[in-house]
Amino acid sequence: MVREVFKGVYEVEDEEGTRLATLSIAPGTVVYGEKTIRIGEAEYRVWNPYRSKIAAALLKGLRSFFIEPGWRILYLGAASGTTVSHVSDIVGPRGVVYAVEVAHRPFREFLEKVAGKRSNVVPILADARQVFEYAWLLEKVDTVYCDVAQPDEVDIALRNADLFLREKGLLVVALKASSVDSTRRPSEIYRAEEARLEAAGSYRIEETVDLEPFAMMHELIVSRRV
Repeated sequence: MVREVFKGVYEVEDEEGTRLATLSIAPGTVVYGEKTIRIGEAEYRVWNPYRSKIAAALLKGLRSFFIEPGWRILYLGAASGTTVSHVSDIVGPRGVVYAVEVAHRPFREFLEKVAGKRSNVVPILADARQVFEYAWLLEKVDTVYCDVAQPDEVDIALRNADLFLREKGLLVVALKASSVDSTRRPSEIYRAEEARLEAAGSYRIEETVDLEPFAMMHELIVSRRV
């Protein structure tokens, strides 16, 4: 059985139960050992919430989904491409994922397993703080998604969104509390960083989701450009 829960995101059921999945745009390939389920001519990739904060947020009840088929996404902190590959499935062949990663080792794996097999992924080896290094590559995007686990993550997200995000586009931050301050309670850090984002004046927070138990000490902040 297959049921679409958001555009491009599905619940699939097999003998092991019901799981989140995306419809693969690169059938016959896997990225991180994920299970694939074939239903008719379609191949679905099971989306592991312990390996992807977006999947975790969906399972924790996220209402304001921020990716749709045909959209342009700027993804900051691509790492080896686990979540980028699912975002690529969702936006499909009419969309594009601009994927920024600064570390050479995961970037090489990302090139091999994801970007080299998906024509809608644009790999960018760069520091997300240095936005003008890759500004020439991008057009305006529908969503900026930031998962860089740095103390100044909100500032990095804002810098990119101010430059690349379209009017009324979505800015999403996967915030790791211990990366900001390991001495304070996560709830205090979440509130402070939410306030910092809204203090910028151009963004309104629409929803926040605590990602535990899938991602410890993480919150997803979904905001919209106003």
